[in-house]
Amino acid sequence: MKKSSKPRVLFIVQFPPPVHGSSMMCDYIRKSKFVNYEFACDYVNLSTSRKMSEIGKKPLLKLWRFFITYFSFISKLLTHRYDLAYIASTCYGIGFLKDMPFIGLCKLACKKVVLHQHNQGARYYTLRWGYRRLMPRVYKNVKVILLSWNLYDDIKDIASKDQILICPNGIEGLKSLCPPRTPNDIPKIFFLSNLLREKGVIELLEAARQLKSEGVDFSIDMVGGETADFNSLTFQNEIESRGLKNVVTYHGPKYGDDKEPFWQNADIFVLPTLRECFPLVVCEAMQHELPCVASYEGAIPDIIEEGVTGLLFEKGNAEELANCLRKLLQDSNLRSRMGKAGYERYQANLTIDAYEKKVVECVKECLI
Repeated sequence: MKKSSKPRVLFIVQFPPPVHGSSMMCDYIRKSKFVNYEFACDYVNLSTSRKMSEIGKKPLLKLWRFFITYFSFISKLLTHRYDLAYIASTCYGIGFLKDMPFIGLCKLACKKVVLHQHNQGARYYTLRWGYRRLMPRVYKNVKVILLSWNLYDDIKDIASKDQILICPNGIEGLKSLCPPRTPNDIPKIFFLSNLLREKGVIELLEAARQLKSEGVDFSIDMVGGETADFNSLTFQNEIESRGLKNVVTYHGPKYGDDKEPFWQNADIFVLPTLRECFPLVVCEAMQHELPCVASYEGAIPDIIEEGVTGLLFEKGNAEELANCLRKLLQDSNLRSRMGKAGYERYQANLTIDAYEKKVVECVKECLI
């Protein structure tokens, strides 16, 4: 059999479930016509959780899945010679420790190694005992793909700028064109993310309480999976304790086409996240011609053009969030202008084709 002339690349990544930004982007790579045309690809699934509610729970089950993954990975290293190992790595905490053996062995067995980071938090660990010795060694002699230069400060103490490549995320196009958007008589705010404290769900409820006390008319649809932070019952208690029962509705998780009615019926999209890298859901909102309100966090300022496609506020500040929402709730023309500008920005920079081509470009650069 004739040996393939394509560079052989081992992708060590996470695939859904559970559905989150990193797993979705890795799944796009697996299915990408651009990536698979350019490289001979093998894949190892790093994910040890199968749903969001398992995150932080079921350690024995996840340990078993880790060992299965590890033996599959070793088998591939023993049977193939790879030109590059591409690792969707976690840069902090237990995830970093879990990924470290894979990175170390790839450095020994593969010609080149690149770490693609869809998360941040390394700066909180670089001075901790143990991590301060391990982290510089892990990042030595590798390339690192970041989603934005805004995220470089997180790893500036363990990686130099000449190691960095930038690859913004993107999303798939809609199956059909959106119908013309008609503003609701009472504007609807849409939140789409899992029920995690770090997604700013409590800050959103606090902002909603403030707006309601002012007599502002609005409603909020919240869609997302239950987590270790909140299940449907505990989150409903958070809503009712703030007097928001008739204003905020939690609809549970929705996927694929089931999200579409919420997108079509919304007037404003909100993501008050406290920790983020490059939230795909903001791209989805712009794709649906919605003005966005989000926190200054991660790559969000690269996605949302302040004052043009949406409004940004200091993360964790419920009062600033309420001010941004009030401005849009009271001006339907501003909502329309920002929504249209956001759609144009999405088409120009945030499509899945643009992302996949950028991945190919980065991998080729790492192979040099």
